[in-house]
Amino acid sequence: MANYDNKTRKQNLVDISSNQQVKKFYNKKGRTKRITCLVLSIIFLLSGGAMLYYYSLLNSLNFDDFSTPSSNKGSANNTPSANIEGSGTNLSISEGELLQHPKELNIMLFGEDNSHGDTHGRSDTMIMMTIDNNHKKLKLTSFQRDTYVYIPGHGYDKLNSSYNYGGAKLSIQTIESNFGIKIDRYAVVDFDSFKKIIDTLGGVDIEITQDEIDYINYQMYKNNQTSNPTTITDPPGVVHLNGQEALWYARNRGLSKGEDGNTIGLDGDDWDRTSRQRKLLETIFDSMRNADLGQIVSIVSSVGPLVTTNLKKDEITALVSHALTYLTYDVEQYYIPETGLWYYDDNTLINGSYASTIKISDLNAQRMAFAKFVFEDLVAVPDNTDNIE
Repeated sequence: MANYDNKTRKQNLVDISSNQQVKKFYNKKGRTKRITCLVLSIIFLLSGGAMLYYYSLLNSLNFDDFSTPSSNKGSANNTPSANIEGSGTNLSISEGELLQHPKELNIMLFGEDNSHGDTHGRSDTMIMMTIDNNHKKLKLTSFQRDTYVYIPGHGYDKLNSSYNYGGAKLSIQTIESNFGIKIDRYAVVDFDSFKKIIDTLGGVDIEITQDEIDYINYQMYKNNQTSNPTTITDPPGVVHLNGQEALWYARNRGLSKGEDGNTIGLDGDDWDRTSRQRKLLETIFDSMRNADLGQIVSIVSSVGPLVTTNLKKDEITALVSHALTYLTYDVEQYYIPETGLWYYDDNTLINGSYASTIKISDLNAQRMAFAKFVFEDLVAVPDNTDNIE
């Protein structure tokens, strides 16, 4: 964005230095686009030559109506938004708008655990992928599920509870209102679909440790998914995983000795799990850079019915048209809360019971750090001159 002057930037960006009033909402302008998941994004970005064929397959997708679009500027709709107004100073655009830029696209990805039969299930994976055309990067941001946040209409609770209460729509509303960045699109893949997608891709070759191998073997055997207690016999290093093995890799947050009767005990926590999830997505992306047309056609026809999305057909075509460009982008990773900006609270009162949560010690600093990762030098600096850094 070398041609952007300060005035133009201010028209597109908001100073997010304030963290007050996150419970309030404004009616966002414009219409909401239909949205897809990362897997489909990767697939559709890979080959412009497949456009005519896969367009005929789009009817197999599970389209989800996220909101009622509005053609009237400023009129109300059901799109989640956030009021991030503060003391009334240092806003680059009108108060109440989310931080966004026309050359950056944020896609929210949810991995759903619906094994308990709930209406919306639980979201074990919450990752925002940013297609950053300003800096030629793809960015993956994980949100810790136990982060203590305000959930619109439900009060303060763990972040992943927002998905259980209201699915992707409420989760996006919660993330936007707490962290101040507009999420443009979203999609949901449940565990069964995830396994099928990985198997459709022919599995994944990923570098793993001996502890990660032991964890996968233990879970596979314990859950009767194999009769062999050592399904993976390869040494640590690059190992080929099928869909079920990749799912256990992505869900691995360690294993306390004696938990579920195990005798191994493996170090780890939810921070490690989210790191593995980002690493897996990046590995899948890298492995598909050289996919040929036949592979793309096969993947699209197989993966289409496995995701729930509200992406419109013409938007898929637009993604494909930029395939060669996106495939050259570097991948960067981030997580929320950031190191140094959070602490554990083992006695958080939620709905009458005490729970262990992750509390953000400085929401103002976290919002700014998040914005700097996503938008980098395009973020307005909260000073008296309103200059752009």
